Amino acid sequence: MGTKTITITEAAYEALKEHKRDDESFTETIVRITGSNRDVMKGFGAMKDVDGFADAVESSRAEFDSDLRERERR
Repeated sequence: MGTKTITITEAAYEALKEHKRDDESFTETIVRITGSNRDVMKGFGAMKDVDGFADAVESSRAEFDSDLRERERR
């Protein structure tokens, strides 16, 4: 694999450094953060078996819907 040299601002370097894990290089950090394995659907459904979670979601949804209906009437 070849290498490239890039120039980034000090602020960008510090932001990247904040994401860097102790056991990885900056290259590994960049690949981890920007890699194509970032599946946005990965976490969906993870909480479905947590007691009370579905009820809390439904309650929040009903409250949100009610609030939106009230705003439409104004």
